[in-house]
Amino acid sequence: MTTTEAKEPAGTTTDPTTPAEPAAGTTADGGRVRISARVRILLWLLLVMTVAFGSVATTVRSILLRDTDQRIGSLLAQEAVEFTQFEERGVDPATGRPFTDASRLLRVFLERQYADPDEELMGLVGRAGRDPAQLIQPRELPAGRALHEDPDARRRIFASPAATGTLDRPHGTVRWAKVAIAPHGGTAQAAFVVAFHPQRERQRADEVFRILLAISGVALLMTTGIGWVVAGRILQPVRLVRAAAAQLTEQDLTRRIPVHGRDDIAALAETFNAMLDRLERAFAAQREFVDDAGHELRTPITIVRGHLELMGDDPAERDETVRLVTDELDRMSRIVEDLLLLAKAERPDFVTPEPVQLAELTADVYVKARALGDRDWRLAEVADAEVRLDPQRITQAMVQLAQNAVQHTGPGQRISIGSRVDGHLVELYVADSGSGVRPQDTDVIFERFRRGTARRGTRGSGAGLGLSIVRAIAEAHGGRVRLHHTEGGGATFVLTLEEARP
Repeated sequence: MTTTEAKEPAGTTTDPTTPAEPAAGTTADGGRVRISARVRILLWLLLVMTVAFGSVATTVRSILLRDTDQRIGSLLAQEAVEFTQFEERGVDPATGRPFTDASRLLRVFLERQYADPDEELMGLVGRAGRDPAQLIQPRELPAGRALHEDPDARRRIFASPAATGTLDRPHGTVRWAKVAIAPHGGTAQAAFVVAFHPQRERQRADEVFRILLAISGVALLMTTGIGWVVAGRILQPVRLVRAAAAQLTEQDLTRRIPVHGRDDIAALAETFNAMLDRLERAFAAQREFVDDAGHELRTPITIVRGHLELMGDDPAERDETVRLVTDELDRMSRIVEDLLLLAKAERPDFVTPEPVQLAELTADVYVKARALGDRDWRLAEVADAEVRLDPQRITQAMVQLAQNAVQHTGPGQRISIGSRVDGHLVELYVADSGSGVRPQDTDVIFERFRRGTARRGTRGSGAGLGLSIVRAIAEAHGGRVRLHHTEGGGATFVLTLEEARP
């Protein structure tokens, strides 16, 4: 049997272990290339500075060229005025009388003038249609640029009806002004011409432009270095935030960012540190909550398993085991329901406020609480006001406080329920006449699965979640729950809520 193999093109090899080169603008993992904030800031700075320097250099060049054109125009006008005045008032030095010959007039005037650099003064004498004869003042100009060496340019200027103009030539532009001389005793024509070659002046403006560009280039290089350093210093806290965020784990939330100064970057670092503090507390509370929940649920599970393993065939023993197991399962069910309620307290729809008559709500709580135990129940005071709150959640919290009071008081002891409005605050309270709460337990009893170091009465069957639920309901309303001693002995729990009118 013969087999054939596909051949690859010459000069190519295939290595399945070699990764392909990433496309332009992408990283090796296929994502787009990231440009750091430092580089983006520097690029924007360079763009703005380049536009600014270029605009300044271009504006300066335009101003210089405009000033050059204005100066040239003034120079041409001045020369023309001087010739006109000489023509009107001058006299021939040979005769002492006004000039009668145009050539003589031009020759005498030119002999008395001194042209500026790049300026030509000449007199043109001739007839129409012919190359005019010229009287010139000798000037040292680059070869080919002198107007008196360009017959075509002379004819065009001499024949032009305009007094001023610009002549474009292969050797450069010429600005000129002309004063025509009236013929004297014949058909001959004459004119005084002043011409200026602006190339050197414009080259100076271009030289200044190039110098400004060079200075701008050096300034850009310096700006690049300084901007790189400054951007690095400004963004250093941001890099620290990124590094800290990358190193954060659920097990280590202790890293913090050093804060220096009082600018926006320092405020960012402070905000990030505050966020880390909240995360650390949240994770710590979560771990504690899970540990406590596991501990609380482990006890009834162990009891149920133990009784089931030891259960015999005696009917009375089986009934007793079923009763104990059912009781423990009920307790587990209550714990799970409380845990679900506390988890739901983190959601925004945990409470649904609505307009409620506070007096009616207080009376309903009083009626429901009286069924909790044989106590001396009293409706202490009732506030007559309409407020916005969730009546079901507030009732749940108040009944929980009443249940807590029943558990820590004996038969016949007084329990008072009431409500009042204090300024902008709404207060609902449950006060008992039990043994009170020890100072070291004041904050502990509101934590999950914590009952305090000392009990005030008969130990209840709860898991220590009741007061945590009360606190969650109060905080969901934007309020809090407070504890203080009842006058004459006992404890008073107060729900303090911000008054919200409907």
